[in-house]
Amino acid sequence: MTSVPPPAGDRPEGGPADGGGPEGTVPAGPARPTRRARRRGAAESLLSIVLVLEAMSLFFVVLVVNGRGLLPTGVAFGGGLAAIVAILLVSRTLRWRWGVALGWLVQLGLVACGLLDPVMYVVAALFVAIWTYCLVKGTQLDRLNASRFGPQP
Repeated sequence: MTSVPPPAGDRPEGGPADGGGPEGTVPAGPARPTRRARRRGAAESLLSIVLVLEAMSLFFVVLVVNGRGLLPTGVAFGGGLAAIVAILLVSRTLRWRWGVALGWLVQLGLVACGLLDPVMYVVAALFVAIWTYCLVKGTQLDRLNASRFGPQP
């Protein structure tokens, strides 16, 4: 028969639950302080969502460009993968003003995809409109929150 261990609160002192006993050791020194997660603003969150959605849609653009034979397969998939990775990296830099400027360059690149397939002009126009709306509203929300609760560290 196997023995069932007692619930966590019923373990005897010196057992494995508190680091003592045969399976664990008592940690030396004080525990490391936990770092508090940085609070993201509304604009940063909304804009990163838009960029991730653009990266996902760019995958399908790569498939269309390759399927229609507009570019060689290696160029379509290599360039598409590089663009997707670049967009995802830009989405991590949106806390700084230069990150938002890079986001605008991503929007410009998406419009330039219309040179390959004219339908991309429509897709790009939608994403640029969403990007602009999220930038304006997110900035307004961040200013409102700053006036209500003070600046966040």
